Amino acid sequence: TWHLKKIPQIVSKRTFSLDSPKFEAKTKLELNGVCGIECQRKLPVPSLSDLKDLLSYETIFENGTRTLTEVNVLGLVLDPAGNTTTRRSSRKKRQIYGTDSRFSIYDKRFMTNFPFNTAVKISTGCSGILISPKHVLTAAHCLHNGKDYVKGSKRLRVGLMKTKSRGDGRKRKGAKRNGMPSFQWTRVKSTHIPKGWFKGVSEDIALDYDYAVLELKRPHKRKYMELGISPTIKMMPGSMIHFSGFDNDRSGQLVYRFCSISDESNDLFYQYCDAEPGSTGSGVYLRLKEPNKKKWKRKIIAVYSGHQWVDVNGEQQDYNVAVRITPLKYAQICFWIHGNDENCAQG
Repeated sequence: TWHLKKIPQIVSKRTFSLDSPKFEAKTKLELNGVCGIECQRKLPVPSLSDLKDLLSYETIFENGTRTLTEVNVLGLVLDPAGNTTTRRSSRKKRQIYGTDSRFSIYDKRFMTNFPFNTAVKISTGCSGILISPKHVLTAAHCLHNGKDYVKGSKRLRVGLMKTKSRGDGRKRKGAKRNGMPSFQWTRVKSTHIPKGWFKGVSEDIALDYDYAVLELKRPHKRKYMELGISPTIKMMPGSMIHFSGFDNDRSGQLVYRFCSISDESNDLFYQYCDAEPGSTGSGVYLRLKEPNKKKWKRKIIAVYSGHQWVDVNGEQQDYNVAVRITPLKYAQICFWIHGNDENCAQG
């Protein structure tokens, strides 16, 4: 069951103008030297002032102007347990391990219907997911390498799937045969990235803040997926997660996969879903029952951060990692969507 949780409040304190970025960073689909499971266990619990700093955020606008918004965090109860991790099984794994368990979605009836139609393509080469009529959730490193914005993010666009309609005699540019999706591209009006991401990469700490929200210039009329608070592994049916994205090795195809979580920390899921670059930034979701109802509902509980090399016991090991939507991150993303915290009290 989806458990309702009281969400802390994130409120903006003040906003500063910053210099325009250079937009010279290269897009990196794999990050090296990030803090892994063992390293995370040793990290101190962030204090309230640390969290205010990490959850302050940059907004970059379509015209290249940039602001920094400092935030206050209200109603938060800090967990004294620290950055605990739960381990299920350990095995070394690659992006594709043994049999490739990904499914390419060809059938238009699936591709253009929920939940697959919530998957979008980001013009920098990543994937994302629709979370409101005007907002897309993706991974921060698709747009920023921790020091500067990536080259392609200056004129950022989001591709929503469409399939060629029958009776359209002219072959549209970019339309694919065999029911493969073509994309309707929409410009991005503004992008929010938490400050924790900038600090995270430069100081080689965790991937905990590898998420970003894009506001589209024009609203779409599609069904989007709501956010949910990420449950622990124990609370997931079969500990299974699902996500769809546009993997580079299957050009033009929407690729769906599901798998179980292997390890978790307070902010990250370590899992063995088969995934190639390009699917980074996909929304990870699961389906649970609504409280006091018989209906099931899918909600986004994490952002797929990609295939990462992490430090475990002093050795580099590779994992597929997803950033969990904690109550604090839920409050922040909800605040970015609505511009206030009134609609974000219950997760």
